[in-house]
Amino acid sequence: MSDGMSASMSDGMSASMSASMSASRSASRSDGPKRTSRVDRIVEKVALMLEAGAYKTFERLPSIRQAAREHGVSKNTMAEAYDRLVARGLLEARAGSGYYIAQFKAPNPAPPAPHVTAAVDAVSLLREQLDQHYEVRPGDGRPPAFWMEGSELRRHFANAKAPYPDAINFGYGSPWGYASLRERLRVLLLERSISVQPEGLLLTHGVNHGLDLIIRHLIEPGDTVFVDDPGYYPLFAKLTFAKAEIVGIKRNHDGPDLEDLTAKLAVHRPKMFVTQSHAHNPTGSSLSPACAFGLMQLAERWGFLLVENDALADIVPTALPRLAALDQLNRVLYVGTFSKTLSAGLRCGYVAGNPSIVRHLNDIKMITSVASSDHVERFIFNLIQAGHYLRHLRRLKTRVEDAHKAAYTQMEALGLSVRESSTSGFYLWTEFPDGVDELDLCRKAAEQSIFIAPGSVFRPNRKERQRAAMRVNVAYGTDPKFVSFLENFLAKK
Repeated sequence: MSDGMSASMSDGMSASMSASMSASRSASRSDGPKRTSRVDRIVEKVALMLEAGAYKTFERLPSIRQAAREHGVSKNTMAEAYDRLVARGLLEARAGSGYYIAQFKAPNPAPPAPHVTAAVDAVSLLREQLDQHYEVRPGDGRPPAFWMEGSELRRHFANAKAPYPDAINFGYGSPWGYASLRERLRVLLLERSISVQPEGLLLTHGVNHGLDLIIRHLIEPGDTVFVDDPGYYPLFAKLTFAKAEIVGIKRNHDGPDLEDLTAKLAVHRPKMFVTQSHAHNPTGSSLSPACAFGLMQLAERWGFLLVENDALADIVPTALPRLAALDQLNRVLYVGTFSKTLSAGLRCGYVAGNPSIVRHLNDIKMITSVASSDHVERFIFNLIQAGHYLRHLRRLKTRVEDAHKAAYTQMEALGLSVRESSTSGFYLWTEFPDGVDELDLCRKAAEQSIFIAPGSVFRPNRKERQRAAMRVNVAYGTDPKFVSFLENFLAKK
């Protein structure tokens, strides 16, 4: 690479990374979730450019002092970035000379099987939620970390001396999960009119883990599974991995469309229907009593299982209709979690169902992950027993209700169509006027560091033409930068 080209590449990279650093500094001053550090951003940028062939092997990089000045960071920050690149084997440090591109050959792995490629593509939205790069995040699937600020749970997390009801076992723990939490959950589920036998309740790492165990046990290649449309996109990826045939059932404001379900039952024979009952992800809708009863009748008549995802059960009224309560876990598997209402990092959920099925799920859990975290389960049990979790939920519910109302009002004020919802949850389903291109919307938002969750990601059949839509996390629904972007975008249409 010539000196001129090298300088041009360096200037371009510097400008791009300086912009990234600026966004990072702005984000660090906000009340939002913590973003990647300056060091991380530099390391990832250089690694990506190297893989793209932007450097020659053994090419010398700018000195620490020069690079720090170009990127607007301290020498210590730049030195750490270079050290990390050395540790990755991407750079070589030569004493008294500087840093050079190491002899690097991009891996050339065998192409994955088609079903694996399709599954990974389906969770591209999840990747951004885990490796966060955007400043404004209306596309997120969980409440922001700053909603924990001031909560007594944050203080409790920091309390290393929090008492446990019995001595901690430093082994694996039971694959069924911590016994005291399981018993407490059986009482909590009774408040939702769901009676669970002791061997009908298994603790998991969260809803996704529970769904994965169910699919591993019950679904074989070629089996048909019905899902909500729009619906929970990580589920689509799991079913694709299992080589199942996925059929979407239209989701209305009061639950699955029973007419659409009946019509598709005349064509398909599903082994199961996976649906979310309340504060639905992504539409925010909740199951009405009439829809719940009709759904149970069809399941009984056609002989398919129902998997009820009730991930936000702890922030919606206990009196709402549940399929598991109507059926008492005869042909319903009920999946829940604490991760949505406590912390995404506290992976703890559960599956309730007929013991004849749940015992098999426990066996698969042992084979695939041995056990869930006994320490996390004890910690959550202690929060519940001490009343901390209940007080946290009261504050969270108020915050969600206020944010939901404000975001709903704001989206309507912009002239967007918002799906009706009888309960307050984390999400709004917002549709755009005819002629709006989702890809164009997301691209323009990304240019302003705004993360949008496009409606097409939540469709089981992404090839069908649908009206442009997005899922809005209510915590960010009134963010000034997000609102201003939408106003400008819509004004040009």
